[in-house]
Amino acid sequence: MENNHVEEKELAVGTFACESCGADLKYKPGTQHLTCEYCGAENDIPQIETDIKELDFHEYLSQKADSEASITAKFIKCESCGASSTIEENVSATNCAYCASPLVLEHAKEESVIQPKSLLPFKLNKNDAKDQFKQWVNRLWFAPNDLKKATLNFDHFKGVYIPYWTYDTDTNSRYVGQRGDYYYVTESYTTTENGKTVSKTRQVRKTRWSHASGSVHKFFDDILTVATRSLSQKYIYKLEPWDLENLVPFDPSYISGFIAEKYQIDLEEGFGIAKGIADPQIRQLVRRDIGGDEQRIISLNTSYNDITFKHLLLPVFVCAYVFKGKLYQFLVNGRTGEVQGQRPYSWVKIALTALAVLALIAAIVLAYQYFQNQPQPSS
Repeated sequence: MENNHVEEKELAVGTFACESCGADLKYKPGTQHLTCEYCGAENDIPQIETDIKELDFHEYLSQKADSEASITAKFIKCESCGASSTIEENVSATNCAYCASPLVLEHAKEESVIQPKSLLPFKLNKNDAKDQFKQWVNRLWFAPNDLKKATLNFDHFKGVYIPYWTYDTDTNSRYVGQRGDYYYVTESYTTTENGKTVSKTRQVRKTRWSHASGSVHKFFDDILTVATRSLSQKYIYKLEPWDLENLVPFDPSYISGFIAEKYQIDLEEGFGIAKGIADPQIRQLVRRDIGGDEQRIISLNTSYNDITFKHLLLPVFVCAYVFKGKLYQFLVNGRTGEVQGQRPYSWVKIALTALAVLALIAAIVLAYQYFQNQPQPSS
């Protein structure tokens, strides 16, 4: 009985057959249906009216997710960067979306992971994302010509559902610190004017420090933390904001035709990252509570209560590009078209520009000296 119960909660991620011709279907970004590339038929994705529930953090950890649904999918792990992601059906060769390294398809294996509760479907299609990417590259200053040529080759440009955790928590923070209030004193000093020593006064700002202590309270809603190590943390967070109000309940149909990455950062570690995101806001509240012109926080103790979480997938187009032996990643938000990424510089272009600027300055100086040395007309 127990095994049957588990099997009912497992949801396979794979391909879906067209109701008209039986061919594989793919999700069409920006819609609520799957499209057949052979006969053009559109197969609607059933829309389930259900609330996207938050799960209790501590209860989940203590029960080790025994009662939670899982999904079963064939994942392949990249030996170069460690990313573990699904692969599209019927492919004979493919590359890692994150580092462009060839993947050994024979190493793919089925795994069960925590089922995401929700996702944001891709809104942009691949051509839309390519256009956004090209525009971004063309706006780059001092980009190598090879980079701009490379943007025409999108062999490694892939749509990936990136795993995220989102946390709600009620915080109460007790602090001890100091409040600094400015005051001014008149100070006498001597200086030399026209060869003579003179006495003067000036206002000098000083700070009067006093003890401060108290507590602040803040509720955090949907602290978003990425659950992959395969993308640059600096750039993945710059893809925000996400329109989380448009999350839909998880349905494997939305993944058809795309890649879904397996989370590398687990639930507990993700909350540690979430606390790091919350900390600056808590400290800002403490400083406001202390008041004055300056503040010092000596100790801060925060308790996190009523913690709940969601596991979700967000859509990102990923392009890995190797330039002169170095890997560069470019990311496109699959909802908004926001582009972020690493970029190489053409030091030849920078050097030529610097020389051109120096030549212009030299020309201006020479012209100025020439006109200064010209005889002035007599009056």
